Amino acid sequence: MPSHEQLSELLDPATTVLLTVECQQGVVGQDSALPELAEAARSSGALVNVARLVAAAHESGVQVVHAVAERRPDGRGANHNARLFRAAARLPVQQLTGTTAVRIAPPVVVAEEDLVVRRLHGLSPLAGTDVDPLLRNLGCRTLVVTGVSANVAIPNAVFDAVNLGYTAVVPADAIAGVPSDYTPAMIRNTLALVATIATTADVLACFKRPRR
Repeated sequence: MPSHEQLSELLDPATTVLLTVECQQGVVGQDSALPELAEAARSSGALVNVARLVAAAHESGVQVVHAVAERRPDGRGANHNARLFRAAARLPVQQLTGTTAVRIAPPVVVAEEDLVVRRLHGLSPLAGTDVDPLLRNLGCRTLVVTGVSANVAIPNAVFDAVNLGYTAVVPADAIAGVPSDYTPAMIRNTLALVATIATTADVLACFKRPRR
């Protein structure tokens, strides 16, 4: 883990963006399409930690971007080229545009200044979405990645961020996946090779600065 000084240098509020990934009601909420993942996000404290980071970002002037995965009712534009997509299409809860399922789940609070980016395709919050150009226009250099899942979307986000030239910071206790022991293994064996791994407390300590 980096020292406080090293992490503080990375997390300059003027050049840092906090990204929440699929922290939506149909994924991590009470009526999730993926109850095992929702339970992992809640029981591990990851969802609460995401909410804490978002609240601190609002207070310190760090920009927050919420990445939401959804699909049209007719499925147009959605992927069908992997088992994951085909299985998702059969779930009883669908992440349909305009429904409660694609609203950000409590206790995460969306502020007026937050950006919400919705994607209709793929696995990554960054690839083929508006996130990258928005980050560049915001002057982002460091992307703090939080949310779900450690199985798919989180590593996708981290890899894409690094490939696009951003420094990725992952608060290890603000992401979740299934089974529960998979997340620390993913962090240790994969994400730690390309991202700066920290804790929610570490990042909160760096966010406690005057608003820019």
